Amino acid sequence: MDPYILYGDHRSGSSTVEMALAEIGAPVELRDVPLEGDHQLAPEYRRINPMGRVPTLILPDGTVMTESLAILLTLADRHPEAELLPAPGDSGRARALRWMALAAGEFYPHVTRYDYPERFGANPADAPALRTRAMEMGREIWALVEREAAPAPFILGERFSLADIYLSVLTRWMKGDDWVPANCPRLEALTRAVAARPKAGPVWRKHFGRRQGS
Repeated sequence: MDPYILYGDHRSGSSTVEMALAEIGAPVELRDVPLEGDHQLAPEYRRINPMGRVPTLILPDGTVMTESLAILLTLADRHPEAELLPAPGDSGRARALRWMALAAGEFYPHVTRYDYPERFGANPADAPALRTRAMEMGREIWALVEREAAPAPFILGERFSLADIYLSVLTRWMKGDDWVPANCPRLEALTRAVAARPKAGPVWRKHFGRRQGS
């Protein structure tokens, strides 16, 4: 099988895709696109991903995939033997997709505002307040997931899924390394359970095992 090609950076959304590929056992070629220094905005990379973001995944047939949620769902469809999601029609699949879509649609935009507050206000002096509010609103999302999804230890109870990969990564952003363990014990237990998995765990630890500012 020809390898997948994954463009990404340390602690970025590409780590979710790298973890899924590890669970699948598929060959992958990793290509670094350092976000520090805005290498994702370089013309040669934007010819691959016009949005200038990571991750980008090139499928073995040459198809270009962007958007981490779309990539993860595509991998689940391409590799049903890995059982990354319950089968269509299974209520567990609906529950997993619910929380993945919430994270992608509601949490991700706050991360963008946190990382690039100057894009969301005409006055540069407003950037610190915008950044603080983005972090607060992101934490409101995790408090909701903690309360309503109630992972035990995974989103689907004892059954591992892509939802767990996704949440174990996103909860580490916007200084989540300290905040989530202190405020969301169920989400922290989910993250630790993902980090302990034989296949995805080493990838998670490579990206998040040593705390770094974010």
